[in-house]
Amino acid sequence: MGADDKIENAAEKAAGSAKESVGDATDNDKLKAEGKKDQAKADVKQAGEKIKDAFSE
Repeated sequence: MGADDKIENAAEKAAGSAKESVGDATDNDKLKAEGKKDQAKADVKQAGEKIKDAFSE
């Protein structure tokens, strides 16, 4: 996995976590769900990159 991809995925996960926290603090279920979705999307991307790296070694 390239360093750029790692940084991008970490940033997306952090943004999702922040969104979830704000949604939780403001009782905004939609924002909380978006945050969880963003975190899950980042996790899937990261897993895909790890698989791609495993086959390229």
